[in-house]
Amino acid sequence: MVAQTADTALIDCPSCGAKNRVPRTKLEQGAKAVCGRCKAPLPMQSTAFTVTDAIFASVVETSPLPVLVDAWAAWCGPCRAMAPIVDELAAELSGRVRVGKLNVDENPLTAQRFALRSIPTLLIFNAGREVDRIVGAQPKDQILQRLTRALAHAAR
Repeated sequence: MVAQTADTALIDCPSCGAKNRVPRTKLEQGAKAVCGRCKAPLPMQSTAFTVTDAIFASVVETSPLPVLVDAWAAWCGPCRAMAPIVDELAAELSGRVRVGKLNVDENPLTAQRFALRSIPTLLIFNAGREVDRIVGAQPKDQILQRLTRALAHAAR
């Protein structure tokens, strides 16, 4: 396992699965990262991606990285208040955690599958399994604490 620091992003190569350490300063300068083993371009997800019923299994359950899924709806005030926090987390955790957004009104199958009764709800997945769930609007620091704790516990 590669040690993670604030100065380095750990990015799994989608082509060969190799773990790559990439200096954050280079990423912030706009450099394109490539895999050290196979030279394939590395994905740099600095914003949250859209999760749908159709792609949930392929982008969340098979992700080599942990995934934070924000379940939301357009009409939900607390969801709109959480949106900037989720976007900040996506940028800050890029290369360590993937962050996705699931519109529960447009994706009822996934919402039903995970018994999403209240929104916003943040689902934390590791190795394809839900390891934690945060219901309701929360401050960013509390989300980071829960995310860190859930992933540390799941790694055991």
